[in-house]
Amino acid sequence: MLVNVNGINIAYEERGSGVPLLLIHGFPFNRKMWAPQLEGLSRVARVIAPDLRGHGESQALPGPYWMDDLAGDLHAFLQVIGVDRPFVVCGLSMGGYIAMAMYRKYGVHMAGLVLAATRAGPDSEEARQGRVKNIALAREQGVAAVVDGMLHKMFSAKTVQQRPELVRQVRAMMEETSLEGITGALQGMKDRPDSTTTLGLIEFPTLILYGEDDQLVPRSEIRAMEQALRYPRVEGLPDSGHLLNMEQPEHFNSAIERYLQELGLV
Repeated sequence: MLVNVNGINIAYEERGSGVPLLLIHGFPFNRKMWAPQLEGLSRVARVIAPDLRGHGESQALPGPYWMDDLAGDLHAFLQVIGVDRPFVVCGLSMGGYIAMAMYRKYGVHMAGLVLAATRAGPDSEEARQGRVKNIALAREQGVAAVVDGMLHKMFSAKTVQQRPELVRQVRAMMEETSLEGITGALQGMKDRPDSTTTLGLIEFPTLILYGEDDQLVPRSEIRAMEQALRYPRVEGLPDSGHLLNMEQPEHFNSAIERYLQELGLV
């Protein structure tokens, strides 16, 4: 489905009914990454998975894509599709940065928050320089060159060895991202604010999910988020890396369903 939000065409998919559950994909992915959640969680929630601007089938605009602007896109999008009750946000990786920005801007409208394979802190100088190099690489050699450098960091070693079809599926999805989407998101992530203080303001239990074999988010970042939150709920998923929702979908979905039950939303 496609809707126009503030002059931007946003593609999305939704299934189910009940509490709205907004799924925000990571970089450089799109709503396809949430297929196991659209299928598995739609019996307990209205599961909504949009493509961010420049990703998947949504319209690509010149960057930078600031996290607050992407959060604004999604809040307006929810209004356009008729979400008129408190909603739960689940963001993975870059989607987590956007989810935290959504809480800063629109927290009064939120009923819950799931942060998956993400961190609250800003980029280190080393990470910022890595994003600058990837922006140059994308402009000089194209999106596929960036994908080549990222792909195997997304998974646990077990997934790479035993599920080559999933690795191929993810590569194809990553390569669908526009050049504007790649460079705009890298620019926005590079200069995103520190969200640690934001976590301390959240007044409801917040679920943190992480892959026990995640190569991109160290466990120290998970502990830092747990310490910053008032009411943390933390769960590690075995045999999974950065794309834990695709590597261990049943565990991921069960954790979210239990969380929704704890909040009294299902």
